[in-house]
Amino acid sequence: MNDAYLQPYRDAQDEHGHGFDVTLWARPDTQTRRFAVFAESVFLPGKRILDAGCSRGDLAAWLLEHGNEYERYVGVDGLDDVIAFANERGLPRAEFHAGDFVKDGALLSVGDPQVTLISGTLNTMDDATALAVLDAAWAGCSETLAFNFLSDRAGPDAVPQEYPARRLPTMQLLDWALSRTSDVVLRQDYFDHGHDATIVMRRASDD
Repeated sequence: MNDAYLQPYRDAQDEHGHGFDVTLWARPDTQTRRFAVFAESVFLPGKRILDAGCSRGDLAAWLLEHGNEYERYVGVDGLDDVIAFANERGLPRAEFHAGDFVKDGALLSVGDPQVTLISGTLNTMDDATALAVLDAAWAGCSETLAFNFLSDRAGPDAVPQEYPARRLPTMQLLDWALSRTSDVVLRQDYFDHGHDATIVMRRASDD
C-alpha cells in the first residue's frame, strides 16, 4: 500500500525536526481550538484514550493542562523521531508508539481505548483511505470516536486549501457515521465560514 499520506509529515520533519511545524497545523491557536472542541463534546476525564496521528503529543499535554485527567493515553504516529520526542516529554500515564495505522489497523485498538480521537490526521488522505481508517478506529474503541477534518461544505469565504491538506466529503462522512450508530453529533461552528468540522460518534443502546 502506498503511504503518500505520510510524505507531507516526513517532509515537515526533515525541515522542522520535532518543532510545532511538523504537525502541519497553521498556528497553535487553531490546533488548540480543535482540541477544545473534543473536550467540549466528549467526556474525557478518567477515560482510556487513543490518539491516532498524535504527532508530538500536544493533545495529551493540552488535556492535562485543562483538567482532563485521563486514565491512560496512547498515541500512535508514523514518524519515529516525533514519537521519540513525545515519549521524552514525560507526560503522566501516556505512552506513544510509532506505527502506520493505515496499513495496520490493529494499532487503533492498542490500550483497549474507550475513546479514540483523530485530529487533523485525515487531511492528507484520499476519501477511501480516510474511511478505512475510520472503520478501524470505530472497531477499536468501546465508547466514542471523535474526528475532525476540513469540510467540503465550508462557505465560499473559507480559507482555501492547497497541498498537502484537502477537504473531505462532509455528508459522506456523516452518512458513514450514521450507518454505524444513531448517536452522532456534527459540529461545524467553531471556525469562521465552516472551515473545519468535527464528528462525534457514540455507541448507542440499539447498536
